[in-house]
Amino acid sequence: MSATALTTRFAPSPTGLLHLGNARTALLNFLAARKSGGRFILRVEDTDESRSNDAFMHELFADLHWLGLDWDEGPDVGGPHQTYRQLQRRTIYEEWLAKLDAQGLTYPCFCTPAELAVARKVQLAAGKPPRYAGTCRDLSEAQRTERLVRGTPAALRFRVPAGEVVAFDDVVHGEQRFATDDIGDFIIRRADGSTAFFFSNAIDDALMGVTLVMRGDDHMTNTPRQIMILQACGLPVPRYAHVALLLGMNGAPLSKRHGAVSLNDLRRRGYLPAAIRNHLVRLGHTPTVDGWLDDAAMREDFDLSRLGRAAAKFDEAQLRHWQKEAVAHLSPVQFDDWIAGELPSGLDPRRRAAFEAAIRPNVGLPSDVKVWADVVFGQLPDLSSEATNAVRDAGERFFVAAAEVLARGGMEFKNAVSELGQMTGRKGPSLYMPLRAALTGAVLGPELAPMLQLISQEEVKARLDRARRLAA
Repeated sequence: MSATALTTRFAPSPTGLLHLGNARTALLNFLAARKSGGRFILRVEDTDESRSNDAFMHELFADLHWLGLDWDEGPDVGGPHQTYRQLQRRTIYEEWLAKLDAQGLTYPCFCTPAELAVARKVQLAAGKPPRYAGTCRDLSEAQRTERLVRGTPAALRFRVPAGEVVAFDDVVHGEQRFATDDIGDFIIRRADGSTAFFFSNAIDDALMGVTLVMRGDDHMTNTPRQIMILQACGLPVPRYAHVALLLGMNGAPLSKRHGAVSLNDLRRRGYLPAAIRNHLVRLGHTPTVDGWLDDAAMREDFDLSRLGRAAAKFDEAQLRHWQKEAVAHLSPVQFDDWIAGELPSGLDPRRRAAFEAAIRPNVGLPSDVKVWADVVFGQLPDLSSEATNAVRDAGERFFVAAAEVLARGGMEFKNAVSELGQMTGRKGPSLYMPLRAALTGAVLGPELAPMLQLISQEEVKARLDRARRLAA
């Protein structure tokens, strides 16, 4: 690709929550536009009225904004292209359909879905590519009129020229060539009057000045159809970049219909948008930086030449890695805002700040905070099985000694533990683990010293006493 400014677009259908495959497509298009100093368009493809939903559309806007994307044109911000919802662009589509019809490039098709399904099965059984057999292509004008007068439902097909090759240079996959004889005449307007994806999508791209169409490589075979439509209409043909599909851990493509993880779901669980951006930009695209990318660095690093051909897998374990990085990059104020819903109300500001500093290295999601808030500000929850074993292994005398040392007060925690080690003959994990287990109910967690400073002396004594009884 040249260094000229690109106009890209993201064109989702508002038929469900935005899954991560589509979120990645949006992010890559956004980065391509911003890197080149171009424009990013949001367009809503809602011609499927039975499945489209305005609530999903507005949820989509909110999710994309939360992810950190903005757009220069779209249904909610306007722009020079009248409207950005396909449902409201039917007059425009009819004008271009009429131009194709005037050239003799369209014809009504009266075949029923059942007839088309049978023809498809016959072709597949014969080892042939499934394509329209041309049943209605050569009907006479009288035959067509008779069916239309009778009220027979009719779709509109594009008349594909025979014996030609449609070629284009894909940004990701290189030169692509498709024989028109393998494509067959395809529907551009359905029997219910709505325009098909092949048609409306291509017309909108051209009229809105889109110069790069970046989408999943499952759309690769759609591209020659759309190129033929644009060439027949005398409209500019954009460049195409078909990125590898994003797969789930089961190896199946992410999709709304198969319960793929949605952006909204991750958002509600407390994942940070920067973590998701850092994970998604590495799925099907290879950054030059292994570590954390802030917004400016991500835009600068993005390069169309590093889009990969192999399918990428969404891995929540990797997302959790980037989540930890994102948490580490939060300021204290941002961290406080992020976990506020999990904190007890009415905390003294200093105590709250000390608690947050103590637990922060062990927090991946806001829900993690409640566990440690209960440990510090509430009654100790039941000990885990590992903690129980550690307490019993230490024995009763260990906790008698621990209560004696910690009851003195005024001693540095490190010095207190050192003295406890001398009294009990324990050191390393055998010293720290039972003490942590008794005081927090777990064998792993935040650094114990700052946590202990937040727990009252009475509560420390009660927890050690409970451990003594359990170990007896």
